[in-house]
Amino acid sequence: MHTTLGFVLILLAAAVIVSALFRALRLPSMLGYLLVGILVSPHAFSWIPDSQETRHLAEFGVVFMMFSIGLEFSLPKLKAIRTTVFGFGGAQVMVSILLVMAVAWGAGLPWAAGLALGGALAMSSTAIVSKMLAERLELQSQHGRQMIAVLLFQDLAVVPLLILTPTLAAGSENLWVDLGWASAKAAVVLFVLLFVGQKLMRPWFSMVAGHKSSELFMLNVLLITLGLAYLTDQAGLSLALGAFLAGMLISETEFRYQVEDDIKPFRDVLLGLFFVTIGMLLDLRAVWAYLGWVVLVLAALVLFKAALVWGLGRLFGNESPVAMRTALGLAQGGEFGFVLLAQAGSLNLIQGAALQIVLAAVVLSMMIAPVIIQYTDTITGRLCGGEWAGRARELHDIAVKSFAADAHLIICGYGRSGQSLARLLESEDIPYIALDVDTTRVKAAAAAGENVVFGDAARREVLKAVGLNRARALVVSFANLPAAMKILAVVQELRPDLPVIVRTVDDTDLNALKQAGAAEVVPEVLEGSLMLASHALLLLGVPLTRVLKKLRGVREQRYGLLRGFFRGATDEEAELSEIAQPRLLSVLITEQAAAAGKTLDETGVLELGVEVIVVRRRNIRGLDPHPETQVLAGDVLVLRGIPENLAAAEIRLLQG
Repeated sequence: MHTTLGFVLILLAAAVIVSALFRALRLPSMLGYLLVGILVSPHAFSWIPDSQETRHLAEFGVVFMMFSIGLEFSLPKLKAIRTTVFGFGGAQVMVSILLVMAVAWGAGLPWAAGLALGGALAMSSTAIVSKMLAERLELQSQHGRQMIAVLLFQDLAVVPLLILTPTLAAGSENLWVDLGWASAKAAVVLFVLLFVGQKLMRPWFSMVAGHKSSELFMLNVLLITLGLAYLTDQAGLSLALGAFLAGMLISETEFRYQVEDDIKPFRDVLLGLFFVTIGMLLDLRAVWAYLGWVVLVLAALVLFKAALVWGLGRLFGNESPVAMRTALGLAQGGEFGFVLLAQAGSLNLIQGAALQIVLAAVVLSMMIAPVIIQYTDTITGRLCGGEWAGRARELHDIAVKSFAADAHLIICGYGRSGQSLARLLESEDIPYIALDVDTTRVKAAAAAGENVVFGDAARREVLKAVGLNRARALVVSFANLPAAMKILAVVQELRPDLPVIVRTVDDTDLNALKQAGAAEVVPEVLEGSLMLASHALLLLGVPLTRVLKKLRGVREQRYGLLRGFFRGATDEEAELSEIAQPRLLSVLITEQAAAAGKTLDETGVLELGVEVIVVRRRNIRGLDPHPETQVLAGDVLVLRGIPENLAAAEIRLLQG
């Protein structure tokens, strides 16, 4: 089966089997793809030759990965965290490259090879780290934000490294002239695409979206992504740079969320193929022959990178426990390291045994990364002792907020469900305090006057600070079983008499939550089906009293009827898909904002399908907005609408 279709079928079959196995083992699918590549390569079972066609197909995976990263790189977001990204992240990448170059020079390798190796080993795995942080509910923790900032700079640093490596490989006598010419070309391309493209991108996407065709919209996204990648490639730069710029341009428009959802299937499939081709580069016989060197490089990579990140973290003012958690999370190699190694190998900057040793060390470091992150708490506790000093400010803020609260309700999670509950409590004058680990949401809600603070409800000291001993009840408003079980364990230890209500997706874990101490468990699938049934019965002419009696009867059976329902594929799809529902967004009007000094009607924001529900002025919440309400500098407008309309409204208010 030596045809392109045959290669693809072999890759797909192997990838499906191994990916399913790795998911069952709770390991990143990326490692499964690497294993597939190792097995099917010419160095193992020889099912697939290392052909140019396969590499070209895999290169599109890198293109879509860079495009997705570009979607996250809005210029305002970068500006807000520029110190951590460019300071901490920049120092980590630069110091790593310089030290690896020094070691490579001492080993007799050319400085160009040392630079390529340093860039590859400086990278950490965005996919593994972000996935593990999300599972551990630590994305918005202090160390989680530090890790994401460093990963952000690493992703940015790939772009100049991809431009620099081919120039170094050329080995021209006029190296600095070539580098200057490459930099000049990159600057011109960046200027044209970012400044000219930014003015064209929004009206172009608006025109395409106006046809209300999902097929046309998807084709347009592919055209922009691959078109800009082709332009940068023709300019002597790289496909990845063009895709990255395309993502950045689209991130400044209101269509970013739709594009992100549409592109995800292409990115994941092609990226999986890319990791398969990286695995094909690894020769197990060479690895076995140089096993001692592989283990030595692996140990040096993990220990050196952890020590470097910890030291830089302390230098940038982080407490020792935060710096240690950040160091352990970033101690592995990364997927972009493979991109740089593959490029350096194809250009003959790194060859033979050196390439095999480094590839094997990076793969092994990524395989042990989930284990290291899983035991971060234990390692940090032993090396750094207690973490109370690092958490003192957070607990102080929570305690100040909840100092006067008594007989209140604690809401764990301030998403849609938590906010709906909070509004019902306000209508009944029942005091509450909400906890959430999403800093963006907490800042936006606090700016609108909501009683919400940043804190992880699964931590004992946070629940104490929020007044657990004085509370009347506690509600877990998000559907996450591990987090809910942690919260229930803490409540059972400190306040076993406190009633706890837990939200779940369905009733699968109802018994486990009840046994853990939940007073009531509310499955959203059941409640949704009951509302659906009630509306259907009313439309069919069943009297309202009989419908209410049916609903009451089902609820009195404590969810027994659906505990054994047959699960179908559509249930899974419904849980994973995100239906566009109204959200809230707080927008601070600065003196430079386009809306400052205008009425709401003059801003044009009311024409974008959003509603201004609150205007907060000089900390006075509840100003009744109407079209003639004048917007002043310092006002906070609370908007309601779907994500795309909110993004467009924010742009209109701030930029005009």
